[in-house]
Amino acid sequence: MPALPIRRRWLLAAGLATCIPGAYALPPRALSFPRDHGSHPLLRTEWWYITGQLRAAGTLWGFQITFFRSRVDVARSLRSAFAARQLLFAHAALTDVAGKRLRHDQRIARAGFGVAQASETDTDIRLNDWRLQRQPSSTPGDSRYTIHAQAQDFALALTATSTQPILLQGDHGLSRKGPLPENTSCYASQPQLALSGHIQVGAKQLPVQTGAPQDNRAWMDHEWSEALMHPDAVGWDWIGINLTDGGALTAFVLRRADGSPLWAGGSLRAGAHAPVQAFDHDTVRFTPLRHWTSPATGTRYPVQQQMACPAGRFTITAMVDDQELDSRASTGAIYWEGLSTLTDAQGREVGRGYLELTGYAQRLRLD
Repeated sequence: MPALPIRRRWLLAAGLATCIPGAYALPPRALSFPRDHGSHPLLRTEWWYITGQLRAAGTLWGFQITFFRSRVDVARSLRSAFAARQLLFAHAALTDVAGKRLRHDQRIARAGFGVAQASETDTDIRLNDWRLQRQPSSTPGDSRYTIHAQAQDFALALTATSTQPILLQGDHGLSRKGPLPENTSCYASQPQLALSGHIQVGAKQLPVQTGAPQDNRAWMDHEWSEALMHPDAVGWDWIGINLTDGGALTAFVLRRADGSPLWAGGSLRAGAHAPVQAFDHDTVRFTPLRHWTSPATGTRYPVQQQMACPAGRFTITAMVDDQELDSRASTGAIYWEGLSTLTDAQGREVGRGYLELTGYAQRLRLD
């Protein structure tokens, strides 16, 4: 659930089978894959978001890569072929857990001219020399994502392959994010992706180590929207956790300026083929336990939190405190996003994944 400015109203291209947040009181239309793995350019905001952990060179690493698409309304009436009707952004980060260091980079370009593109038929996004592409896996409906990103002082060359079916969040892929019907997104996740390939740190190429499958797991979110956040929301806390027993746990809360919760939600899938349990908006709570203050921006983040939901009571703890991303050169946001552990009420580690904290440095802009 990465940070990016967004605005109102949903539009729907004729014939597309997708969810319709503007008509939330009606039964949602079913998502259709592989089409809905692709871009939805009539809608304002979209992202493809892969986070994960891997073991390389004998140590644990966290990584994330996110591609954003944003419709540019001021250019819609312009006839020039050079008008920037769609912008593409990308963030990539690599966390060295042992060295307690975060590396990150970002890209931005307007769509077209061979520089940036996002296919409408399937996941195939290019931004300069960065790319995320999906291909069908050996099992019908499964996916194999290839990730290539050459950043300033690191690189990702990874493959993330389905081990479970797609997880549709909310009501069959229609995810409420606020008290108004239009505060809604289409939201599909793919947890427990198996990782292979390599990372590069400086001049060193480090292959993903085999033999430790639970250490080499990723999480994919694809979300598209036109009016995701209520005007009173300043940001959110979100987790996507691959559970060690094969399950998948999602939880989020959108906050007001005073820190109080405006809306919350999430889901639990207890196993690959288990039903998805969607959480009601008033059943999820995040309570800060420990904060970290960024020396770069002075922002104070709750890097350890207690999270209560219908699945139980858990503690989320950052594996490295300094996982802040300053993306003012692309999306304009400063936020925290990092590899974290999930422990249960008895203190046992039950999963790992990513915690995202937005709206702490500044209000997340909606226009």
